[in-house]
Amino acid sequence: MRTGRRAVARGARAAAARGTRTADRAAELERLAEEIRACRRCPLGSSREHAVVYRGSSTPSIVFVGEAPGAAEDRAGVPFVGRAGRQLDAALARLGLGSAEFGVLNVLKCRPPGNRFDPAAARTCRPYLDRQLALLRPRLLVPLGAKALAALVPDAPPILQCAGAPRLGPLGPVFPLVHPAAALRSRRLKERWDSDVAALRRWLARPPLQML
Repeated sequence: MRTGRRAVARGARAAAARGTRTADRAAELERLAEEIRACRRCPLGSSREHAVVYRGSSTPSIVFVGEAPGAAEDRAGVPFVGRAGRQLDAALARLGLGSAEFGVLNVLKCRPPGNRFDPAAARTCRPYLDRQLALLRPRLLVPLGAKALAALVPDAPPILQCAGAPRLGPLGPVFPLVHPAAALRSRRLKERWDSDVAALRRWLARPPLQML
């Protein structure tokens, strides 16, 4: 009986420790978010309406990494809430991911004028991206589009050559996809998007030791 009580007590202490770690991580993420919202290190900090930081779990298994916020995201201060966001949300539903399992962020934290990706601003933003990923510690990164892929796997082939298949990057496993906005502009890329999301779903269903 004592052994059983000790086991229960150990389990309770372990659960409490996990809860504390989760709360600590969420607090660290919010402190980083406040730092990003106050950032004026590049010209985009002055032209934006809102910095666009993150949406999702503080303990995600998968983090989807986009390129830069668009107009809808700039207004809301939340990543992927426009048409491309709806495309991504439909894919998340197809993948069967619950709200506690994923996160979504961008390489750039502020909308660039004309939605043109700004490499100089991306270099300025890079420490924020690295700190976010270090805190989130996902098991899988899903770069969305060529710029996100280049940020996470600098030596990767072009996005259309490697989307839809897993590979190892400097930060661990990655599974590139074309950008969901591209699927809205081209029937061919919509078919590619659907096919690659289906491939990701099949891959996620494999036993962990067979994944890479």
